[in-house]
Amino acid sequence: MKKEYIAPNIERNYAGNLNKYGAKSVVRHIDNIDGVPVKELLGKYGSPLIVFSENTLRKRYRRLQDTMNMHYPHLQQAWSYKTNYLGAICSIYHQEGAWAEVVSGMEYDMARALGMPASQIIFNGPGKREHELQKAITEGAKLHIDHLDELYLIEKIAKKEEETPQVAIRVNMETGIHPAWSRFGFNYENGEAFRAIQRLLSGATMNLIGLHTHIGTFILDARAYYYAAKALLDLAQKVYEELGIAVEYIDLGGGFASQNTLLGSYTPGEFASPSLEQYAAAIGEAFNESPFAAQHKPMLILETGRALIDEAGSTLSTVLGKKNLPTGERAVILDAGVNTTITAWWYKLKVSPTRAFPGAYQNTVFYGPLCMNIDVIRAAVPFPDLHTGEAVVLSPTGAYNNTQWMQFIEYRPAIVLISESGNPELIRQRENLEDVIVREQIPNRLKDF
Repeated sequence: MKKEYIAPNIERNYAGNLNKYGAKSVVRHIDNIDGVPVKELLGKYGSPLIVFSENTLRKRYRRLQDTMNMHYPHLQQAWSYKTNYLGAICSIYHQEGAWAEVVSGMEYDMARALGMPASQIIFNGPGKREHELQKAITEGAKLHIDHLDELYLIEKIAKKEEETPQVAIRVNMETGIHPAWSRFGFNYENGEAFRAIQRLLSGATMNLIGLHTHIGTFILDARAYYYAAKALLDLAQKVYEELGIAVEYIDLGGGFASQNTLLGSYTPGEFASPSLEQYAAAIGEAFNESPFAAQHKPMLILETGRALIDEAGSTLSTVLGKKNLPTGERAVILDAGVNTTITAWWYKLKVSPTRAFPGAYQNTVFYGPLCMNIDVIRAAVPFPDLHTGEAVVLSPTGAYNNTQWMQFIEYRPAIVLISESGNPELIRQRENLEDVIVREQIPNRLKDF
C-alpha cells in the first residue's frame, strides 16, 4: 500500500533549552498582575481586558525624576497626553507633580477638565486652530510655536485680546538620528530658529520663555540627547548675548524608548533600549558644560511618555480557536486584535501563557479576531499548545494603544487599574452598541425597508 505523501516543511531553530530539533525558547507564564489573578480579572471584567499597574506608573515617574536630578537638579516633567490620555492615568502623573503636554485642542480640553491650571499646560503641535489658541492665550497656557503662520496668528490674537502670551520656539536639528524630524519647528543649523526668535521679539506682543525640541520617537541612542541639549543651550546663550533675553526653560521633549522590542530588531528591547540613567547622563553632560546653564540655571522639561508607561500596561486575551497553517506553523486566534493593540504593528510584543506548560513547542502565529489579514498580534514564535478558552498576556502595551485604537469590527474593551493597595478599579467601561451608534442620524426615508 502506497504511503500518504506529507509535504516537507522548514521550521526555524531557536536557541534555548533542548527539544527534538536541538533547542527551544522558554516561555514563562504570567498568572497575575500585581498579585491579582488573571482568571479573576477576566471573570469580572470580560475578555479582552487592558490592565494598568499603578505601582509601576508611579515608580517609573519617580525613578526618572531621581535619576535626572542626580545629573541636573532643575527638572520638571510634563506628561505626554498623546501617549495615554485616560483621565485616571493622567491624574496619577499630575499627582506625582507632572505638568500636561498636549498637542491638540482636544487634549488641552482634557487637561483643563481634569483640573490642570493653564499655566502648567504646554501646548505643542503644528496644527493649532485660532479658537484653540485664543482659549490657551486668555487662560495663560505655554505655547510652543511651530511655524511662522502660527507666530503671526498668535500676534493677532494677542493684540485683539490685549494679552501677552508666554511662548517657546520649537527647534529641529541634526543629532545623528535618522530620519530627522525636520517637519516640526525651525531649523537650528541654517539659522532659521534664531531668525524666528528675532521676528518674534520684533513684534513685541509675547514673552519668549523657552526653547523646545523633540528629536524623534523610540530613540535608541542616548547620546543624541546630548547633541540636542547642547544645541538648545548654545542657542539660548546666543539669544541672551545678542538679544538680551534669558529663557526660563529648555524643553527636550520625549522619545525615550521603552523596553519593547522593535520589529526587525535582533536584540530584545530590554538590552537594546538605553536605561533612564544613560539618557539622564547624556542630558546632564550638556547642561553641566553649558555657560548659559551655569549662569541662569534654566528649568529642564522632559515630556517623557512611552518610557514611563509602556511596561505598566498589559492586555489580557482569550483563545477563540486554533488551526494549522500550510507553513507547518500553528495559528492561534485571540479575542484581542490590532484594533485595540495597534502597537503590534511595530513591536514584537511578548505573548505569555497564564499557566506552566510541559512538552515541546511549535512555531505559533497569534492573530486577532478581525476579518482582515493584517490582524497579526505576533508573528511566529515557539509556543506551547493552547486550548480554546485559555488566556494569554500581551505585554508591554501601556503606550499608545488606547489613544490610537480603532472602533473597528469589535467593541473596545474595558480598562482596569490595579491600585497601589492591589485593588482592581474600573477606569473605562467596555463599549456597547449605544456607544458606537450614539452620534449617527438615519434619515426617516431610510428607516422603512
